[in-house]
Amino acid sequence: MPAAAQSGGSPSAAAPGVRREADAALHHALRLFNPGRRGYAASVIIAGPDTDMKLSTGPQGLYMQVLIAVVAGALLGHFAPDFAVQLQPLGEGFVKLVKMLIAPIIFVTVVVGIAKLNDTVGVGRIGLQAIVYFEVMTTLAMLIGLAVAFLVHPGAGMNVDPAHIDGAAVAKYTNVPHLTVQEFLLNIIPNTVVEAFSKGEILQVLLFAVLFGLALSKLGRRGQTIVAVIDKAGAALFVVIGFVMRVAPIGALGAMAFTVGKYGIGTLAQLGLLMLCFYLTCALFVLGGLAVVMALCGLNLYALLRYLKEEFFIVLGTSSSEAALPTLIEKLEGLGLPRSLVGLVVPLGYAFNLDGTSIYFTMAIAFIAQALNIDLGWGDYATILGVLLLTSKGAAAITGGGFITLAATLATLHGKVPVNAIVLILGIDRFMSEARAITNLFGNAVATIVVARWQGVLDVDRVRGVLDGSQRAELPEPA
Repeated sequence: MPAAAQSGGSPSAAAPGVRREADAALHHALRLFNPGRRGYAASVIIAGPDTDMKLSTGPQGLYMQVLIAVVAGALLGHFAPDFAVQLQPLGEGFVKLVKMLIAPIIFVTVVVGIAKLNDTVGVGRIGLQAIVYFEVMTTLAMLIGLAVAFLVHPGAGMNVDPAHIDGAAVAKYTNVPHLTVQEFLLNIIPNTVVEAFSKGEILQVLLFAVLFGLALSKLGRRGQTIVAVIDKAGAALFVVIGFVMRVAPIGALGAMAFTVGKYGIGTLAQLGLLMLCFYLTCALFVLGGLAVVMALCGLNLYALLRYLKEEFFIVLGTSSSEAALPTLIEKLEGLGLPRSLVGLVVPLGYAFNLDGTSIYFTMAIAFIAQALNIDLGWGDYATILGVLLLTSKGAAAITGGGFITLAATLATLHGKVPVNAIVLILGIDRFMSEARAITNLFGNAVATIVVARWQGVLDVDRVRGVLDGSQRAELPEPA
């Protein structure tokens, strides 16, 4: 681990030469990613009387800037770790900017979509179909992760003695009670509407938005004025997202520099086989499983991946799929998918359709058992799958939910695998979060397309045209 991680040193602790080089590199990066540079605006065309913004696909495009930022951040973290760890606020600040907008964007998108749909039964059908798809795909993801871990045995040969495990580093996760099914369902209901927005609880905001949209739909013409105001407010919010995305490269630079600077490249080498297996398994799920699903819809997955390249690099740099949620909603609407459907399926997917996280859970548990030389039978793995099908749904509801879910799942094995053993993967969890978040991102994009297909509202020709660039991705003009 780098000196910065061990001693908590400040930038002044770095050698003068390294500090000067780091200062020069950061100065160059900030000039390169100056938000005032031309060549970037919103991610898709926003068709309206006062807005017409398009993302540049040339070398000045957002995806290229974020890619350069990620590489620059990794280099800073490796060669100047003491300085790099000081850049953490850049990444955290960008993610906070995006999260600030998630709740209001979900609200306006869902309310306007449902109010214009005028079909209460249709809303319920969309939600039910989405949940069914989520359960099928997350179960498949868990099975794939378990199969790879069982075949490759990434933890074999580590021979870790359970008696020598120090669980102090993960005590804040193992000592926190996991949400039961009843608690999780009750947590969807906010104490107040204001609390739902202030805490940024996606499911709580979604619940209120659905109810409010249904109410406006029932009001008929009397509610159209309110719908029009909310619709125009939504257009303004997406313009704000365009502003925020201009600083995405700076956020990616800070987040990547901090991650590599604090944890070090050496951490990857120590648990490299698990890292490699996990990344390859996520790639197999996306490029294999999701590609088949897209083909059944008559579409090409690789074209969709190109279409979402900006979101890919934002998630890669920030390790947070939430950082790309607003622009993902925007781009899916740009494909011609109904706003009511996108507004329901995407937020639900961020809570229930965690494909990358599901792969991570089963691989991590199998790895820990192998590292401790503990043989788990098929009955144990069946128990793990059954528990994860329920507990994994609450992983996004609380901070550190992934580790808390792991701890809760291991606890169901009644001491066969010590809960404190999750400390074995603590050092590389941050590096694995990129693959989890990227897989979740693409999984939810495909899920929305699938539900649109089931609903009979998928215009395959239009989607193909937007994905291959022959048509413009346009959003409907606000009412």
